[in-house]
Amino acid sequence: MSLHEDWNPRSDESLNQAVDTYDLMRAECPVAYSDYLKWSVFCHVDVATILNDPVTYSNQVSRHISVPNGMDPPEHTIYRDLINPYFSEQAVQAFAPSCQHIASRYARLISDRKDVDFMADFAWPVAVAMQCAFLGWSENHIPALTAWVKRNQQATLVRDRAELADCAAEFEVIVSGVIDRHQNTDDVTAKLLQERINGEALTRSQLISILRNWAVGEIGTMAAAMGILVQFLTDNPAIQQQLRDTPGKIPEAIEEILRLQGPLVTNRRKTTCPVTLGGRNIPAESIISINWISANRDDAVFEQADEFRWGRDQSQNLMYGAGIHYCPGAGLARMELNSVISALLEASSDLQSAGQTTPAHYPASGYATLPIHVIP
Repeated sequence: MSLHEDWNPRSDESLNQAVDTYDLMRAECPVAYSDYLKWSVFCHVDVATILNDPVTYSNQVSRHISVPNGMDPPEHTIYRDLINPYFSEQAVQAFAPSCQHIASRYARLISDRKDVDFMADFAWPVAVAMQCAFLGWSENHIPALTAWVKRNQQATLVRDRAELADCAAEFEVIVSGVIDRHQNTDDVTAKLLQERINGEALTRSQLISILRNWAVGEIGTMAAAMGILVQFLTDNPAIQQQLRDTPGKIPEAIEEILRLQGPLVTNRRKTTCPVTLGGRNIPAESIISINWISANRDDAVFEQADEFRWGRDQSQNLMYGAGIHYCPGAGLARMELNSVISALLEASSDLQSAGQTTPAHYPASGYATLPIHVIP
């Protein structure tokens, strides 16, 4: 028996006014069914319940291998322990100078041009360049990886299984070439090739899964985050000036701005038994879509949640998740975003809006186009 749809995530309103739509759903139908996303969960309390109960809400959702995102304990624990050292504080600090160099180089480039589409001219190339540098890949991959992420996002939106399969095959070709060239190097990719689980080397499928998760998870969300941050600063010149005057406040501002509009919209879970969320009875083996953006704008947790506030308690901010699946790259992402905003402010005297923005559509967040004036 088919269920009644509570909303349409692919309507024009949902796609073009996503944040407003999620706010409305949280107020009027906090656990909502749709054929497209199945059971969407919008309230912070329900999202936190899901995140902190991996037994009831399994991460094994996809039929495709996903290391370690799509795993449950004890398998998840084994692979999570394997990748955690790549994102340690020591590893992040060692990588920081490379990030600062990339951010400064691209900030100077757009400062020289003055009028740019921030997404095309800065956010996407910087996100890819940073990830390539982290993995030890050549920047020659920037055009191919940028095109691939956008193609994969579009295929995900329309649920084109043939296109998604082609995307998977294309990424496997890219990564296979990279793996073959990293047999005798000393970077992150080469180190992954040497990893062992119970004495056995990672399979090619496992390697490709890890690298795909890092590529999809980092590049798309980092580009979106950069756009969200810069659009906010162009709309709020007083806060932009505060950050110019007091650069030490940049990390706090980033957390609060991305709480207002996160760069990642949803993640999925699967129920292992019947559950009740938001007064809705949900059967076992049901797909749950966690809506991160809505949860972080919940007035029940954040007073006047739709407003930017200095000094806000960010301990309940779910931008990087919670529980055993808390984002292992949170420290890396924070460092990269701090490098980006610092470089942009240092390379300019003002960042101003230069016209109408175009929203990015689900599964992406933020902006597809973001015209800005960069005042040297």
